[in-house]
Amino acid sequence: MGRARVSTPELVAGRYRLLEVVHRETNRVCWSGQDAGTGRPYLVTRVGLPQEQPGAHARRTAGRVVRTCETVQSLCPGRIAEVVDAVVADGALWTVTEWVGGVPLGELLDRQGTFGYVRAARIGLELLDVLEAAHDQGVVHGELSPGQVFVGEEGSVVVTGFGLAGATLAARLTAPSYASPEQARDERIGPAADLWTLGALLYTMAEGRPPFRDRGRPETTLKGVDRLPLRTPVRAGPLTQAVRGLLRKDSRERLSRPVVREALTRVLTEGADAPVREVPHPRLRGARAAARHVSREWSRRTTAAGAVLAVVAVTVAVLAVLAVTHGLPGTGGESATGTRDRPSAPTTTPSRDATAPSSPSPPPSTTPPPPSGNAVPAGFRRHEAPEGFSVALPEGWRRLDTSRVPDGAYRVVFGASDDPRTLAVTYSERAGTDPVTVWRDDVEPGLQRSGEYRRIGEIHATTYRGREAADMQWVAGDGGTRSRTFGRGFLLGDGRSFSLRWTTPAADWDDTANERALAALLKTFREAPE
Repeated sequence: MGRARVSTPELVAGRYRLLEVVHRETNRVCWSGQDAGTGRPYLVTRVGLPQEQPGAHARRTAGRVVRTCETVQSLCPGRIAEVVDAVVADGALWTVTEWVGGVPLGELLDRQGTFGYVRAARIGLELLDVLEAAHDQGVVHGELSPGQVFVGEEGSVVVTGFGLAGATLAARLTAPSYASPEQARDERIGPAADLWTLGALLYTMAEGRPPFRDRGRPETTLKGVDRLPLRTPVRAGPLTQAVRGLLRKDSRERLSRPVVREALTRVLTEGADAPVREVPHPRLRGARAAARHVSREWSRRTTAAGAVLAVVAVTVAVLAVLAVTHGLPGTGGESATGTRDRPSAPTTTPSRDATAPSSPSPPPSTTPPPPSGNAVPAGFRRHEAPEGFSVALPEGWRRLDTSRVPDGAYRVVFGASDDPRTLAVTYSERAGTDPVTVWRDDVEPGLQRSGEYRRIGEIHATTYRGREAADMQWVAGDGGTRSRTFGRGFLLGDGRSFSLRWTTPAADWDDTANERALAALLKTFREAPE
């Protein structure tokens, strides 16, 4: 039986010595601890309370945590860490739990980046079991986060932190990035709030970052959770629909537990015999430096080639064609600065005003699809490049510029003297493992130093001829001349990659001829077989 009391000695609760920090989250620190008398190991967690509380209220808060954890532990033995003591001292709630033989999920993510779909689904199902047992008895966790989930070596999950929700008047005591929108609005919460957080944890395991970033101040973070759109998942694969269904702002529209269980079980069943590649993702505080170290070639090679191309634009109507032939996902979401990028609409054609990408979209495009197979469309001819690739170019186009570096990388620019459009093909042998990261952390910073650069929408993870790829669009220009660029980068394996950039005057980007040219280039590009 756990006990609750209030005390302010040098040792926590008069007997527990803090040894070392196990994990940190916003407003929450977890230590390995030790009973000063018996030497028995414990986990000791400090949660900052929003304000000083009188003794009677402090006792109720500590007692609530102990009682709730005892209730859930009896429902789900072995999955809930036993709380042996709880104390409020110096404006903080301290909980002492049995030693958990595992690593906090947040620490695992810091070490490993992202998880494969199967591993994420397995952890998700274990969490769903715990939540289901609690919800069936009317208990809501309300504070679930990567630091409250401990993962054992064999993959088992132990959950801590029950009883914190509602113990004070605070909407969310710890890890506000994982709060549900109703918590962010300080509304009464129910089981749907825990399902939201389950979706946020699945998102984090797949993407390597929470769906809504921490903004320093809890109230600012909570405001972002409530008001900002979801950043589109790009690595979630077969988990995507479940994640999006759990992260619906309206709690009444979220997926039910049976539907979530079926979706996660399907991922386990279909992926059990297939190897799942873990996608490396560096720690957040070193993400940019790490990405530059391993995957800087797309930007460095283009810089070495000379001036940045008159940059580009591609109609979203073109993307409607590409969405059919190359599986281009939708867009929308929170930008790196926290502002909302306008969602692109892959099935519509925006206004001709290429300098104002935030304008509303008119009716759907009726542009015909590109030619199929290896066929070269009328008005094009196949160019066999000695570097080891081929592509169908418009009649009259030729090689305008070639740049090479000693390590085998090169850049070739194609065009015609009487045609303002260009195609740049860049090859690298030192690319990173994530095409989205290459565009975001390597290419984009250089573009931002060019004239009046503006990215359009999100960077999309996609596939191209069965390979990992990512697409980015942007507008740029100096001296009143605006251009738009569609860029596609894709990985060949062993560090090798290609990127294709199609650039056209912004005013011409939605011309039918331009749309068909881009579609034909993407359809006919071939790298030489190994």
